[in-house]
Amino acid sequence: MRTVRIIEHISLDGVIQAPGGPEEDTNGRFEHGGWAFPHHDEAVGEAIGAAHPGGFDLLLGRRTYDIFASHWPHQEGPMAEGLNGARKYVATHRPESLGWGPAEGLGADIAASLRKIKAGEGPDLVVWGSSTITPALIEHGLADEVVLLVFPVMLGRGKRIFSDTAAATELSLISSKAAGSGVIINIYKPAGPARTGSFAESAE
Repeated sequence: MRTVRIIEHISLDGVIQAPGGPEEDTNGRFEHGGWAFPHHDEAVGEAIGAAHPGGFDLLLGRRTYDIFASHWPHQEGPMAEGLNGARKYVATHRPESLGWGPAEGLGADIAASLRKIKAGEGPDLVVWGSSTITPALIEHGLADEVVLLVFPVMLGRGKRIFSDTAAATELSLISSKAAGSGVIINIYKPAGPARTGSFAESAE
């Protein structure tokens, strides 16, 4: 059984779209690309590095795959080596065009493919920035760890990490650290269905 770790740059109002640059993802006329960059500091970089163990594979949506494929093959250093060498599992309708390898498509039934991959042997699976795969992992109970880098910005609109169709779920906070830039680094583990109650009952 493989560990599935989601890592996201996320705004205070839940947006994960285009944190890295103005042209990263303009879908829906999103105009705030690059919102994470001004707040990136050493502590954030260390948290990202810690989320990628010595060996790992990647689960990516097609847009994230294309963004990474245009950038990381031209970079150097441990992170570039890890990402370039990782096997990439990609949600795509065009598996024949996955030139940044090793890579393979997840097929039409993404949830079934993710279950099969998770059940097999291999290194940790790291999920980056996908508004397609991330909701599916949470909805189907396939995520083991969620690393949220919460940035001190509000964007108002854009793609969000949590789907409206995802089941109501609780997450246990494993650790929390504030970076000097104001980014809050929270690590969670899924903790089962969301519970409900009433403050009126506790006052009786």
